[in-house]
Amino acid sequence: MFPLLHLLLFLHLSFTCHGTSYYRTLLQQPNTNSSSASTPCPLDFNALRNLINQSSKRPNLNSTTQCQYIRQGLRLVQSEYLRRTNSFFPPLTSAESCWNSYQSSVNDYVPNFDIRKSCGFQTSWISQGCMNITTRFEFESNVSVSALSNMVSSCNQSLENNSPCATCTTSFSGLASYLNGPSVGNVSDCTAYPSIYAAAFANQFGPTDEGTIKCLFAIDVTATASSGKGKKNVTIIVVVLVCGLVLVFVGFGYWILWRRRKYRLAHKWNDRRIESNLSSRLDSISGSTTLIRFTIDEIKLATKNFARANIVGTGGYGNVYKGVLPGGIEVALKRFKNCSVAGDASFTHEVEVIASVRHVNLVALRGYCTATTPYEGHQRIIVCDLMKNGSLHDHLFGTRYEKLSWGIRQKVALGTARGLAYLHYGAQPGIIHRDIKASNILLDESFEPKVADFGLAKFTPEGMTHLSTRVAGTMGYVAPEYALYGQLTERSDVYSFGVVLLELLSGKKAIIEFNDGQPTLVTDWAWSLVREGRALDVLEDNIPDLGPPEVVEKYVLVAVLCSHPQLYARPTMDQVVNMLDADIPVPTIPERPISLIADLDDIERSVSSSFSGNLSTAAGYQPYIIEREAPLADSDSVKDRSLD
Repeated sequence: MFPLLHLLLFLHLSFTCHGTSYYRTLLQQPNTNSSSASTPCPLDFNALRNLINQSSKRPNLNSTTQCQYIRQGLRLVQSEYLRRTNSFFPPLTSAESCWNSYQSSVNDYVPNFDIRKSCGFQTSWISQGCMNITTRFEFESNVSVSALSNMVSSCNQSLENNSPCATCTTSFSGLASYLNGPSVGNVSDCTAYPSIYAAAFANQFGPTDEGTIKCLFAIDVTATASSGKGKKNVTIIVVVLVCGLVLVFVGFGYWILWRRRKYRLAHKWNDRRIESNLSSRLDSISGSTTLIRFTIDEIKLATKNFARANIVGTGGYGNVYKGVLPGGIEVALKRFKNCSVAGDASFTHEVEVIASVRHVNLVALRGYCTATTPYEGHQRIIVCDLMKNGSLHDHLFGTRYEKLSWGIRQKVALGTARGLAYLHYGAQPGIIHRDIKASNILLDESFEPKVADFGLAKFTPEGMTHLSTRVAGTMGYVAPEYALYGQLTERSDVYSFGVVLLELLSGKKAIIEFNDGQPTLVTDWAWSLVREGRALDVLEDNIPDLGPPEVVEKYVLVAVLCSHPQLYARPTMDQVVNMLDADIPVPTIPERPISLIADLDDIERSVSSSFSGNLSTAAGYQPYIIEREAPLADSDSVKDRSLD
């Protein structure tokens, strides 16, 4: 019996000594399965879950876009956490439990969608971000006091309406230069910090306010599926009422037209006075230039009395004719079809803009003609050089020409950039074109690009940061901040240039229709390839004499950067010229924000069937035009207007 007791005592002592050592060793080893989940998640996902429950609309989107929605929702939750704790991120030890909590919220409306696996998020990224900034103090220490104060003053208001939202997000550009360091992963990169901070501290209503959520996190909680039926019923009632009113006013309208015609016949002297006033205004413009004032007889002789065979372009303004002046000089003649006094302002404005600029990459104005004839009424015509190689649109999307070589595409891209840079910074005062598109880039006999069609151009008063004006331009080319808020800057032209450059590189139109019939912006399509590291896949197949891959990729990155939806992320045209023409690297492209629920009603209401043309030798491209009064306070202020 004693040997047995001795044996048990020995085993007990041995287990005590060795077992303690074993458990101490075990505790010192990292537990890859449970250590990160041992700390409860301090993030409150209930706020996001409540927002999701308020909207019965559920987006049916691909995995890539869904992941961007996931990221936006997480940033909202991080902003609320920052407001409570002054920390941007939860502790690293709680990363696993935080992902599990978020996954539980997502499962309520997107079943079978694994956040980390589908989006490529690593567990630790939820607790890491830009430049090792984790607290409010570290963020405020990294940016300037003036930039931070400007953001606070711009964002400390209700962001429910479009204009206050635009003012707030535009102020983020002052912080961009301070937040340009390395980021860990892509959950909360440098571009996310201003929105998270502004919602937490700059805005008095806080991150969970509907206006703040919609503006800073692009989440619209007011859209519901049930509202669609109500809108449909209201639309039917409105249509019936409008039709009844139309029948009442048709007769009244004809009576007004008859009275107006009678008035004109009785007051022909007034037309002569108006013609004299217009001539005086144009003479004052051409007094300091070499513009020629052509007679209507000279114009008719040059165009063979406006022969239909001489039409080389059409648009909302009228037709473009090919003409031959004495001496065999070939010209293009833009004849405004609005042959009435109402068209004089548009005509005079275009003459004034073109006459004020001289650059190798801008269409040159030779002269103009104004006349009033008994049978043709008011005639308004401008005379420009004829571009024998048509427009860029003709070469990219027409069937008459061979595929452009890489060298010509470089020449067109750089020349167009130089022309726009001159308009923005070389002309006095500066000029914003407002309608940059492939059909307005003309090519001469040596394929030198010429920016044309200044009918929508705006002079920019010195010292003005932006203009608030009626939105006008071609759908697919109009910058988002201009289309939505009516705020026009030089970088609105930069966005349009980026779209044209993507068309030039890819051979695809600004709005792409794939086999599934769903339209997609070429900017979104190109961005999806670039963010996957496939920039060269943007290029059109079989481009002749394609350049070095690093040069080609640089052009793609410049195009994507120029067409970034956020204004502050775009370069100036001077910077674009330097990047394309010199060995200057392209900066990091910020992430593109995407709304959780896309409400297209405003955009659809703003589309009209107006057309815009060019001065090329081929029939002009006739895309849809966006026309809307701006700035917009709400959807009721939207007004459709045709350029025809």
